[in-house]
Amino acid sequence: MAGERVEELKLLGTWTSPFVIRVKLALWLKGLSYENIEEDDLYHNKSELLLKSNPVHKQVPVLIHNGKSVCESQLIVQYIDEAFGADHGPAFLPADPYERAMARFWAAYIDDKLLASALRAGRATTEEEKAEALKQTSAAVETLEAAFEQCSKGKPFFGGDSVGYLDIVLGGLIPLDYIGEAFCGMKLFDHTNSPLLEAWVQRFHALDAAKDVLPEVDRVVAEHNKRKQARAAAAAAATSN
Repeated sequence: MAGERVEELKLLGTWTSPFVIRVKLALWLKGLSYENIEEDDLYHNKSELLLKSNPVHKQVPVLIHNGKSVCESQLIVQYIDEAFGADHGPAFLPADPYERAMARFWAAYIDDKLLASALRAGRATTEEEKAEALKQTSAAVETLEAAFEQCSKGKPFFGGDSVGYLDIVLGGLIPLDYIGEAFCGMKLFDHTNSPLLEAWVQRFHALDAAKDVLPEVDRVVAEHNKRKQARAAAAAAATSN
């Protein structure tokens, strides 16, 4: 059609990154096509495109929309929601200003408290460090369980009847739960401590978007084990030198 705007979308990322998964979920839910550009080695060989597109943090994900770069997963999801609007599916963020502010608040809580403490547990070098991090993770899950009850108002998702911003933010972290359970015996959500969130995970898994975007459990665990062994070998080599 004459005058129709052409959208060029590129996503720089890695398939294992929960932050990249968030963006993929948002793009899928909006029905947007994009070029997926996989960064092979973020530790030793970042692409020139990544360095140019995100010169401050030099990390993924980066969404390039008609030549302009947007960085940081939560900001990218909000950008997708605002840039493509109602023409591409339901809004992620609530229309009410207060509810929208609360969604952003809890999204920050997910990364700053839940994710941060879970990562500390996985990286702990002593049993004491691990126990303290797991305690903090459990407390964050308990708080988020209450937040889900408040935000969902008895409906299936944080966003109500359909997936919203918080569902996308937390949904991207589901693969980390595979890793935590496999390597640390740490399952984020269970029927005893967080029955609402455990049920939410099952509903989220059943979504077509989740089936299409979330990586397979075995593949995620195998890749994490491969990287863990590589880090251990590098550390051993450094020590011997």
